[in-house]
Amino acid sequence: MTADHHRAPVLEALEEYHRSGRLGFTPPGHKQARGADPAVREILGDAVFLGDVLATGGLDDRLTRGRVLQSAQELMADAVHAEHTFFSTCGSSLSVKAAMLSVAGPHEKLLIGRDAHKSVVSGLILSGIVPVWVEPRWDAERHVAHPPSAAEFEAAFEAHPDARGALVTSPTPYGATAALRDIAEVCHRRGRPLIVDEAWGAHLPFHPGLPSWAMDAGADICVTSIHKMGSGLEQGSVFHLRGDLVPPALLGTRADLLGTTSPSVLIYAGLDGWRRQMALRGEELMGSALALAAEVRAAVEEIDGMHVDGRDDYCGPGLADDFDPLPCVIDIQDLGITGYRAADWLREHRAVDAHLVDHRRIGAQITHGDDRETTGELLSALRELSRAAPGLRGGPRVAVPEPGELRMEQAVLPRDAFFGPAEDVPVEKAAGRVAAEMVTPYPPGIPAVLPGERLTEPVLRYLRTGLEAGMYLPDPTDPGLETVRVVA
Repeated sequence: MTADHHRAPVLEALEEYHRSGRLGFTPPGHKQARGADPAVREILGDAVFLGDVLATGGLDDRLTRGRVLQSAQELMADAVHAEHTFFSTCGSSLSVKAAMLSVAGPHEKLLIGRDAHKSVVSGLILSGIVPVWVEPRWDAERHVAHPPSAAEFEAAFEAHPDARGALVTSPTPYGATAALRDIAEVCHRRGRPLIVDEAWGAHLPFHPGLPSWAMDAGADICVTSIHKMGSGLEQGSVFHLRGDLVPPALLGTRADLLGTTSPSVLIYAGLDGWRRQMALRGEELMGSALALAAEVRAAVEEIDGMHVDGRDDYCGPGLADDFDPLPCVIDIQDLGITGYRAADWLREHRAVDAHLVDHRRIGAQITHGDDRETTGELLSALRELSRAAPGLRGGPRVAVPEPGELRMEQAVLPRDAFFGPAEDVPVEKAAGRVAAEMVTPYPPGIPAVLPGERLTEPVLRYLRTGLEAGMYLPDPTDPGLETVRVVA
């Protein structure tokens, strides 16, 4: 039966809930805004509270006989050519853990690109899965990592034939994508599933001018953050499943193990509405976003000291396989200032928030929610930043290691290092010790240090100088990084 993408089951059920005047003696305790603090109601508006109802025994009945969530998930699966879809209100940080746990268990191996997000490392710590790290393709000139190649996964399987499957991140936060069809073929030749962390790729299925997405490329499980490049609310995530290498019931039980028993109907509604929006108008909206991004890219190239990383920068032998132009990552190395200083200036002086920020780049993410008014403000702010840059120079510089210096030996399993006996040592004495914590520059959230890795001076110097220059490190025990937590 053909799916009717004009439907939005969650939104329709929410509308019916209000139309029927249903009176709940259940959570949430604000009781449709009536009990909420007046000052909170004034700032948030009552619509937030009116959409915040109990999912089971509220939006649907106590036995979910209305199949509200199931219907919404089936429509989402149809929209992206998946066989099964699961909604998550805990972000892709939860979804990717559920995917990992459905493929490998404690003490079993999983091939993972080392450019994985910190949520993947958290999954290793919680599960006891043994990571087999697959090297990204490092661009030593631009100091940026691209997804590992299919050949690298092939070599990893040859060395570890007992690995239960593979996980690759594509697209990266910078917009670089992997050769997913080739990597899937490497996995499937061995009867092993491929997980794709496609958190940054929610928009990919909806325009032919964008890179291929995981489900069309043959992946088994795909994790997508609808709140990143889609129209969902923060924490809105989905994971999709195809093929018979991972039973859907098994993936469902793994998700149930980790997920909340109090899911947010607001987030469900955002996921449901976004699917309808994209299924009906996705190609039109994404086409407009691509055209707008092309205009922004051309305009930024005219600004002194700025360059927008593009296909020619990211794709080629030894680099990425394809490229998404919407992240609009701007290299400001020629301005003589760090991305951290540039982002702080834009926020303070022009009320413009950049996304991805590193030692030499800022990210200006363009989505279907932008128009010439918003991009005009962005370009005006960037031109003013270019003029202000000479007065911002002279700040701390980041000691960025060469690609070979970034990799450290995984001496102890992440779980064992994280939960085992540990001690704090001065950062000057940490080289040679085994880390017992993650240290993650954020964004983009790719750990520079993993629990169980043997620390080296170049990585520690990178983090210390990065912190002085404005790098955000949300996870070390000592936020000032004067000490590092290591295995005792």
